[in-house]
Formats: sequence, C-alpha cells, structure tokens
Amino acid sequence: MSATRKARATWHGDLLKGQGTVSGGSSEHLREAPISWPARTESADGKTSPEELLAAAHASCYAMAFSAGLAKNGTPPERLDVAATVRFDKVLDAWAVASSELELRAAVPGIDEETFTRIAQEAKEGCPISKALKGNVAVSVTAVLEPSESRVS
Repeated sequence: MSATRKARATWHGDLLKGQGTVSGGSSEHLREAPISWPARTESADGKTSPEELLAAAHASCYAMAFSAGLAKNGTPPERLDVAATVRFDKVLDAWAVASSELELRAAVPGIDEETFTRIAQEAKEGCPISKALKGNVAVSVTAVLEPSESRVS
C-alpha cells in the first residue's frame, strides 16, 4: 500500500521582492497560504515557509512514530506534545535547512524513564521524516516524561 500527497506553489516576481502561495492538494486544510523570501529569513509576518511546513511534518510524524513505539511496548500514551524547530541558515555560501530539533513532553502511564528515553530515540530514528532528513540535516530530540494520573514508576 502506498499513499500519494500533493501540494502546489505559485510564485510571482523575483526572489527578494516576489511572493506567492502554497496549497495542499490532498486535503482541504492548507489553502493559498502566503509565502515570501522575507518570511523565510526574517519575520514570518503572517506568512508561512517551507521550513515551517517541514517543522509541522516532522512534529506530526514523530508523534505518530513515538505513539506506535509506546503501543508496541504496551504503554500507550495519555498525552504527547511534540514541537519541532527547523533552522534555516546560511551554511558556507548557501541557504540550507541546518537542523530539526524535536521537543517532546509526554504523559505515559506505566513506563519508566529509561524505557521512555529509549523509545523516544528509536522514534527519532524510525520516523519517516527523520529518515528523509538523515545525513543532510541534524536531527535531535529532547524528551521529558511528565506525571500522569495513572503513572507507575
């Protein structure tokens, strides 16, 4: 089984003064979101960027991979909160996505800290977006296990 997803971008003008939009072609949720070069390198100013979309993709992919790992361990999560920070920076003489830093806060009943940390790292390695970035973008994860109402230490 495979899945295909699509998106479309439209651009007008040169890189520095131009602007455009990006829309998801597979869902109705991303429609004509404005994009511009300053939104990538300066202030977002109400516009999105490829890096913000990559951060959203990485955070959601990691949450799913971590949830799957926890379920396989017999300790499904009560709650996961994943944030991704993608850094777009000058590397030598060219702009590049330099890193994606995942921050996880989770309430997971019945799991110990060591198992939690191991599964968090395995999810970082196994997440399809992490795999797509591997070897080209530094990927890190900081995972914090928070108390849950039914947590057993």
